[in-house]
Amino acid sequence: MENSIQIQVLPEQLHDEKFILQLANKKNRGSKKDLPFFYIRKRSIDARKKPVKYNLQVVLTEEKTNLTVPHIKFGDVSNAKPIHIIGAGPAGMFAALEAIELGFKPIVFERGKDVRDRRRDLAAINKNHVVNPESNYCFGEGGAGTYSDGKLYTRSKKRGNVLKVLELFVQFGAPYDILVDAHPHIGTNKLPAIITAMREQILASGGEFHFNTKVTDFVLENNQLVGLELNQKETTAVDHVILATGHSARDIFHLLHEKNIKVEAKGFALGVRIEHAQDLIDQIQYHGRLNDELLPPATYGLVTQVNKTGVYSFCMCPGGIVAPCATAPGEVVTNGWSPSKRNNPYSNSGIVVEIDPTRLPNYNEKNPLVGLEFQASVEKACWEAAGKTQAVPAQRMVDFVKGRVSKDLPKSSYQPGMTSVDLNKVLPPFIANNLRQAFKDFGRKMTGYLTNDAVLMAPESRTSSPVAIPRDKESLQHVEIQGLYPCGEGAGYAGGIASAAVDGLNCVQAIIRNQK
Repeated sequence: MENSIQIQVLPEQLHDEKFILQLANKKNRGSKKDLPFFYIRKRSIDARKKPVKYNLQVVLTEEKTNLTVPHIKFGDVSNAKPIHIIGAGPAGMFAALEAIELGFKPIVFERGKDVRDRRRDLAAINKNHVVNPESNYCFGEGGAGTYSDGKLYTRSKKRGNVLKVLELFVQFGAPYDILVDAHPHIGTNKLPAIITAMREQILASGGEFHFNTKVTDFVLENNQLVGLELNQKETTAVDHVILATGHSARDIFHLLHEKNIKVEAKGFALGVRIEHAQDLIDQIQYHGRLNDELLPPATYGLVTQVNKTGVYSFCMCPGGIVAPCATAPGEVVTNGWSPSKRNNPYSNSGIVVEIDPTRLPNYNEKNPLVGLEFQASVEKACWEAAGKTQAVPAQRMVDFVKGRVSKDLPKSSYQPGMTSVDLNKVLPPFIANNLRQAFKDFGRKMTGYLTNDAVLMAPESRTSSPVAIPRDKESLQHVEIQGLYPCGEGAGYAGGIASAAVDGLNCVQAIIRNQK
């Protein structure tokens, strides 16, 4: 017998098992007797008003429950039919695991390095401002997801099996808490070991991984994908290809367009990354509670409308770090991440403006790459404003709103350094105008948020792909090319680690269906 009960407790009561059991039984009005055991199915924080509380979904039971996750046994697929996967980010990695579970051999091509060797290239960006276009924060084993915080929250639960994705993460080393927390998070420091464990399982089951292997051409016959050119040298024959290259693989979008493989311009967002002291965000969100070990570092979510355009926070990282995420020389890109404990003294978040590609000044309906070109032009302008280095152009928040160059800049987590500029003169006017008004709105919503102690860094430009690769809703194949399965964020079908992973599962399942 099990009964699910919703209760609220104060932070200091969260680990008081006796109190929680008594309260849950008290609220269990439908039962004639108290149940002796419980476990917590879901947990979230309610900080909308004083006092801050935890929302708990408590399951009362007659017997003690040993909380475990289903453990998938992966068989040997060494001699099975292959599924070729381009990209080893969340979509590609989970597609490979699903392929093995369903009896297919995954062959994964990744342009970057494995997660361990990739670290040298990240150090080169941070210390020497040198960007390796094949191995960086976005390209390499685990994709951008490895170094983008490990947040697993998604609203895309209707698209597939999110629970399976979370359980697989736990199977390969993630904490069980990601199954309980309403906004699950792993942490960039823990993800490399988890990704490595996944790859080792794929190899042990007979799958293949090919690092430093870039797809440079698609071989087509009568609208059927029959081969892939690798590193401009060898060509390998294929039947089913999952294209999971992420939102920053611009060369793939250009290649598809040049091959007359249909791609489409889609909406995206662009703006800045803002960094506050975490103590300030805690004080605002927790109604004055500071350095409270009973509460995690506070998050926030902000949205407003300016000139009929959405401006919103994106990828908010409490206790986090701002990272340089350029994927090619001659550009500056910011992103943020947090370690598992979220114990850095700063919080950061993207604050971005929605962009409809049809409203861009150089929009041309015959050019589906118009948004990509706009995105790249902003990144180049910011690189030039930073003195052609990775020392990101930056400005204090109130100075930006008032249109004055900051005389100095606060300390920051951004390792390559900052260059003081007037971002109003660097960002496109409609972006800067909307951001200025949005910050005023956010200052009214969160008293203390609009402060000159906060710093803006530009640009936050890789929120999502500005290009979509259209696919059939039933077969999940490209609308014109048989055997090609556009997948994940880069194709426009996901918006984060969890939803990209789900799309990877879905594409493999579609391949199975299409063969019946």
